[in-house]
Amino acid sequence: MAGNNGGPWGGGGNNGSGDDDNRPNGGRKPGAEGPGIPEIDDLVNKGREQLRVLMGGGGGGNNKGTGGGGGGPQLTRGTIGLGLLGAAALWLFASFYTVKPEEQSVELLLGRYLQTGGPGLNFAPWPIVSREVIAVTSERNIDIGTSRAGMDAGLMLTGDENIVDIDFQVVWNITDPQQYLFNLANPPQTIEAVAESAMREIIAQSELAPILNRDRGAIADNLSTLIQTTLDSYDSGVNIIRVNFDKADPPDPVIDSFRLVQDAEQERDRVQNVADAYANRVVAEARGNAAQILEEAEAYRAQVVNQAEGEASRFSAVLAEYRNAPEVTRKRLYLETMEKVLGGVEIILLDEGDGSGQGVVPYLPLNDLRRNSPAAPAAGGSN
Repeated sequence: MAGNNGGPWGGGGNNGSGDDDNRPNGGRKPGAEGPGIPEIDDLVNKGREQLRVLMGGGGGGNNKGTGGGGGGPQLTRGTIGLGLLGAAALWLFASFYTVKPEEQSVELLLGRYLQTGGPGLNFAPWPIVSREVIAVTSERNIDIGTSRAGMDAGLMLTGDENIVDIDFQVVWNITDPQQYLFNLANPPQTIEAVAESAMREIIAQSELAPILNRDRGAIADNLSTLIQTTLDSYDSGVNIIRVNFDKADPPDPVIDSFRLVQDAEQERDRVQNVADAYANRVVAEARGNAAQILEEAEAYRAQVVNQAEGEASRFSAVLAEYRNAPEVTRKRLYLETMEKVLGGVEIILLDEGDGSGQGVVPYLPLNDLRRNSPAAPAAGGSN
């Protein structure tokens, strides 16, 4: 350490050890190129001069120090005026805004609702008043379903415990921008959640077949009403224009089997309809026959009763006559009875004459023989 005799920065300088590079101030030794304190003064003086010029003082009048302010930028009153005019123009440009006919604006005073601006040129002094311009008449769409979302959003459970895949679209616009901006944190997400929930509620109250066939229009109407009612309860400022019921099918993994079942059910219905038609025809014929038989029986009953009543009346009349004239009546009854008994009998009278039988042709009853024979010959003589 015998060579280090140069003060606090080390002595020598030509010892070849390289210690000067590790010193502050770039390795320069204080006092090697002049005093260090005057350089700091120059910097301070330059700063003061520039500040004085900016505050409106003249430049170059005080050149104390080495640098001086005479060579720095100088601002005049005209320059400052131009700057103020430019700033005012920018402020007006930022404060005036235009609202299109299909839009409305919401002006906010320090973040709070101030008023709603209509179409045309509006003024909102920036930055105290800010604004939000929203399109209110344009239609906005939200698609819900499996094919669009790529998930299970469209799979819903029906009232008869079947699963149906539904795709539908909600078309809406904004009616109240203030409510739309301040009452819902995320209006599109809220509308989507409400629409999906309402559709699940409606599907859960219906069976599968009407959903697939005839009730799509009614379901869309009910869904639109239910979504609007729910959003109105939120003061959302949203209007549901319509609901497009795009698709209602069984899930893809079972759609082929479902169609087979549908075909089988249609065939069952067809056969059942044929059987019902046959049953209706047979039952109608049976009922007609039964009615005919009843009418015939009724007619027979009336006939028998009338006949019995007639015979009873005739018997009473005969009895009265018999009581008045028994012998005559008895004889008349006898003759009438014999007439009835012998009325259908074939009578042949043979006149035997003197009893020898001469002159009379013997009678041969060919008709009786023909009737009594089991099988009469087709041809042959009769005598």
